[in-house]
Amino acid sequence: MKKIIDVKLKTRNVDFSDFKTDVLAVGIFSDAKKLDPLNANLNKKLSGAIERLIKLGDFKGKDKTSAIVYGNEKIGAKRVLLLGLGEKEKATLDTIRRVSAFAAKKSIEMKAKTVGSALHNAFGRRFDLSAVGRACGEGIYFGSFIYDEFVTESTDGRLDSLRVELIEPDSEKLRRLKKGLAVGATVGRAQSYVRTLANRPGNVIYPAKLAAAAKEIARSSKRLSCTVFNKKQLTEKGMGGVLAVGSGSQHEPRFIILKYNPAGRVASKLPVIGLVGKAITFDSGGLSIKPAANMDEMKLDKTGGIAVLGTMKALAELELPVRVYGIVPSAENLPSGSSYRPGDIIDTFSGKTVEVQNTDAEGRMILCDALAYANKQKCDIIIDIATLTGACMVALGKYMAGLMGNDDNLIKQLQKASEDSGEKVWPMPSGDEYAEEMKSKIADLKNIGSKWGGACTAAAFLRQFIGDAKWAHLDIAGVDLIQNASEFSAVGSSGFGVRLLTAYLINLVDGKK
Repeated sequence: MKKIIDVKLKTRNVDFSDFKTDVLAVGIFSDAKKLDPLNANLNKKLSGAIERLIKLGDFKGKDKTSAIVYGNEKIGAKRVLLLGLGEKEKATLDTIRRVSAFAAKKSIEMKAKTVGSALHNAFGRRFDLSAVGRACGEGIYFGSFIYDEFVTESTDGRLDSLRVELIEPDSEKLRRLKKGLAVGATVGRAQSYVRTLANRPGNVIYPAKLAAAAKEIARSSKRLSCTVFNKKQLTEKGMGGVLAVGSGSQHEPRFIILKYNPAGRVASKLPVIGLVGKAITFDSGGLSIKPAANMDEMKLDKTGGIAVLGTMKALAELELPVRVYGIVPSAENLPSGSSYRPGDIIDTFSGKTVEVQNTDAEGRMILCDALAYANKQKCDIIIDIATLTGACMVALGKYMAGLMGNDDNLIKQLQKASEDSGEKVWPMPSGDEYAEEMKSKIADLKNIGSKWGGACTAAAFLRQFIGDAKWAHLDIAGVDLIQNASEFSAVGSSGFGVRLLTAYLINLVDGKK
């Protein structure tokens, strides 16, 4: 298998026009009255080439647009890549992240080996430079990602590596950029890791393989430990939800626990966090089988669980002083003579019984055991993330994840993390009226409600298993997959959740509300 593109990210204290590179990336706002000092200097050395492009109307600085000016003997760059930033007043940190992704993707398409990024310069003092550096790092990794592990015959000649340097002549500015860039690179690498695993098909990644990946993550850090329950241990512990979903496959289910214990003392005010992720390595729907069309995309039903693994990976590298459990129940949902059936009643880890009315509502069946387990570990805050319902995609489209929970402050913290990370969420209800729909006449609960409000009733079901903990649920159905290539990303897994959850943990440590 081919390896994904190796991205090397650094900073360099050098004048923008002197830096020798294949591509120099700069940004221009669409409503700028004149070129900023950096672009004005480049324009002068390029004999007015940038201004000519603008006057001709070939480049207007609009969002999602770019143009190339070729270098000369007066500058170090072979090409100057002009990237549109849109209107200045509408610019956010995500603008920086997206345009950095654009620069990386465009550079790879041009087969550039080296890139100098001066994109931060256009934003002046508008944002904290450390936050700018972090957004640049996350964006560069996101845009440079291509999933082509199994492409054995390729004529595009894509390079194996990309070296990107944030360049800045001011030493103090560079110091602050470098601090944020290190965080952004760590999160970006973790997201690329998640996208790689999520894109792998069911015959390559199944529960045992996912457990092996978790153990490998744990081996990379002294602060991480990994425990995996196999089928026998799941049976002994009474994790009937996970066992039921995995009963139809030759690949037996696994229950993965990554535990992060930071070095030194942890502030007593910080809560113990439980991150719970759904990892159905392939979802056919079981006996309630899905339509054949687009069923291949169901390899991505493991995205939530892998996002938790990626977050734990980033957490350990960042060495954040907070205790975190990463809990990932994993199964393959297939139809066979041994599959669980509609009408079955399942004894779950919590002691609650669940009537199965649809075997394609399997995510909540494995999550209920995992949430109860997180509660038993005395996690103060539990956040679960899952490609849980098509209903959430009906409600929110492919633009943001559904956010439900039982604590207003936790919801606000995740909204702040969403703003910081660029991974969008939207709050939705999951109260008692929805929970009422999930009551069964012959068991404690049933695993589906009516046809209406499916994302909300699913969350209300999960809510029954978290005890007294503060809890939030992220339904990422719809945002887990990039179906069409854009200026910022290739097709395939988005790795949604890594930036969001890591931003939440960073903010928690920093005391941000």
